[in-house]
Amino acid sequence: MSDEVWKRDEVESPCVKLCVVHPQSRLCTGCLRSIDEIGAWSRMSAEARRAVMAELPSRAAVHTQRRGGRAARLARKL
Repeated sequence: MSDEVWKRDEVESPCVKLCVVHPQSRLCTGCLRSIDEIGAWSRMSAEARRAVMAELPSRAAVHTQRRGGRAARLARKL
């Protein structure tokens, strides 16, 4: 078996195997990619993958806000 497959110069997937789509943003909460980006990843060019990877940090702000918890319940009671 050839080791060439392990030596390819490809942009790695940002997948962290926490695949849950956020209902409002429609982004995966694990890797922050859209469903379309996830589905097309294996067919994307290296340049397109790099463009998505560069955008991911800006998408993280969407998911840093907590949606509930004790503080939210207490705030609703006021």
